[in-house]
Amino acid sequence: MAKHRIYTTSFASVYPHYVTKAEKKGRTKEEVDEIICWLTGYNREELAHILENKTDFETFFAEAPQLNSSRTLIKGVICGIRVEDIEEPTMKEIRYLDKLIDELAKGKAMEKILRK
Repeated sequence: MAKHRIYTTSFASVYPHYVTKAEKKGRTKEEVDEIICWLTGYNREELAHILENKTDFETFFAEAPQLNSSRTLIKGVICGIRVEDIEEPTMKEIRYLDKLIDELAKGKAMEKILRK
């Protein structure tokens, strides 16, 4: 079966959409970065390097330094599918990130988004 095209899409091409979605709702790029770093274990310099190199989503998640163990607490529906029901690992990670950005845009407190 062919891979979903999101896997080969550069993270840098989608990142501005995450930021725009957050900023439209009064949130910040720094909060988006904090969420990404919390989820993946990348620091801000590593994230900047990934964006500069146009790393694809599959590599972005495959090389993540430390996927946060609390990410399994992320529940709910994204794109009409329950995140917790997604079986393909890379797609699940992508949808975890989508869900966190949605929560940010909906005004949820960072402590709750980061499952503290």
